[in-house]
Amino acid sequence: ATLPQGSGELGIPHKDEWIELCCTAGGYSKVVLLYLIFPSLLLPFSMHLIQVDSVQRWMEDLKLMTDCECMCILQSKPISIEKDEQNELILSSQYSTCDNLELLLKRAWIISTELTRIAQKLEKNRWQRVHSITVRVNCHVRSMINEYNTFTRNSSEEMHQFEKLLIDKCSEFTAITERCIQTEDEQILKSMKSCINETLTTVAQYFGQLIELVLTHEAQNLLRQIELSDSMYITESAISSLFSLTQEGAHLCRIIAKEGGVVALFKICRQDCFRCLYPQTLRTLASICCVEEGMHQLEKVDGILCLADILTDNSHSEATHAEAAAVIAQITSPHLTFTQHLSSFLENMEEIVTALVKLCQEASSGEVFLLASAALANITFFDTMACEILLQLNAMKILLAACSDKHIVDTPYSRDQVVTILANMSVLDQCASEIIQGNGVQLLMEMLFERSSSGNSAEVAACERVQQKSAVTLARLSRDPEVADAAVKLSCIPRLIKLCRSPTERNNSDSVLVACLAALRRLAVMSPDGLEDSDFQQLVKPRLVDSFLLCTNMEESFV
Repeated sequence: ATLPQGSGELGIPHKDEWIELCCTAGGYSKVVLLYLIFPSLLLPFSMHLIQVDSVQRWMEDLKLMTDCECMCILQSKPISIEKDEQNELILSSQYSTCDNLELLLKRAWIISTELTRIAQKLEKNRWQRVHSITVRVNCHVRSMINEYNTFTRNSSEEMHQFEKLLIDKCSEFTAITERCIQTEDEQILKSMKSCINETLTTVAQYFGQLIELVLTHEAQNLLRQIELSDSMYITESAISSLFSLTQEGAHLCRIIAKEGGVVALFKICRQDCFRCLYPQTLRTLASICCVEEGMHQLEKVDGILCLADILTDNSHSEATHAEAAAVIAQITSPHLTFTQHLSSFLENMEEIVTALVKLCQEASSGEVFLLASAALANITFFDTMACEILLQLNAMKILLAACSDKHIVDTPYSRDQVVTILANMSVLDQCASEIIQGNGVQLLMEMLFERSSSGNSAEVAACERVQQKSAVTLARLSRDPEVADAAVKLSCIPRLIKLCRSPTERNNSDSVLVACLAALRRLAVMSPDGLEDSDFQQLVKPRLVDSFLLCTNMEESFV
């Protein structure tokens, strides 16, 4: 289309002329033209005029990828809506706090990525690219600040100061890089490189501090709503937004924990009037407690005692019990290095373990069983006394029975938790008879055949853990002649040999190989007639490390 001649300053057409042009365009072109010319009109919309999800998503993504040239032009001459023309084009939108923060984090991620690219291009002396990316960063920073200021009302003076510092430094950065593309003198460019690096570092520092302030401010607002509001709706909305923030990574969880998030959420869990919010609140707590700051706060507010009370209170729903189990699973995770301070856990461990075993027994779905069994599995790592408690509670029988129900133990992840508990309990001498009575050897044999049906990397890893731990459990239990005899009768030895000799059967896992070699050697002692001479000479007689090297060398290709 031919653009109309502008009669205003800088030759930019008036809004009336643009709208007239846009209205003469065809449907799709009309939307694109309006979007490019009037981002301030179309950007906040929920796209009520466009019902196609893919188009709506495209428009949302395009907002973050607007051409810098368009933004620079409109930046110097904003276009506003006149009162008498409001009926021409008004599409209302109401973004929630969660949506706004998500948009802010998307913009922040883009800026962070672009700053990294500047450093990479600067290292290669690609001055034109450095300048173009710097201009883009400048635009994104201004857009991010403007967007944030449109939905926040009570930002601090410190935040405004950092906004100004960041904008000024970005403008300075753009000016410096512009001078670089105007000269070809290598000496001048070399001398300016250190200046650019220093400015880039300062921009990144200001940007990081501003984002930290913004996220802290929003976390404070949400926690204030949770603490002060008596409204069920407001509290639920604030907890939902807080949970969304926790999904953005450990750093945000640390901010929330430092601002008293754990304290505020446990306060909700101690009020009967908010019982319907317990599952959502506990889910948020589980996310926050992935960081050390969250764990310390949980200990300070007697969080373990509160969780024990919830788990042992039969008046709570299964969903509440399951989410409480998820918090227990999180804070007892063997992957965390900061669980030593949970002294109060030992005081309540018997009550918690009892409640979790009951939850496994009565679970109505695979998800509930997974959360409860994961908590039990982690507790068996946390303290050896837990295994003795489990034995007293007939947990072995309950877990083995659950594995026969394919609606309850329906994924490799659930079987991973069960076999972890069995492996840790197998150190107890009394465990062997329980395994025999519950047909546990048959289950362990089946687990040696665990394979992923989807090929998903997480599921494949879970299958490897199931194979490894089932072999470890067999090795430990086979010190009992009765268990070893049952394993031999179920043809465990041929399966272990195949896992050792065939890398594809164990998905090339070294940990599965070591566990299978250990189990095979234990069974060979109890039943030496079950092996052929070649298997004995290669897999049993040599040192374990030699057999391991022999089996791993089978993976080499000489093509």
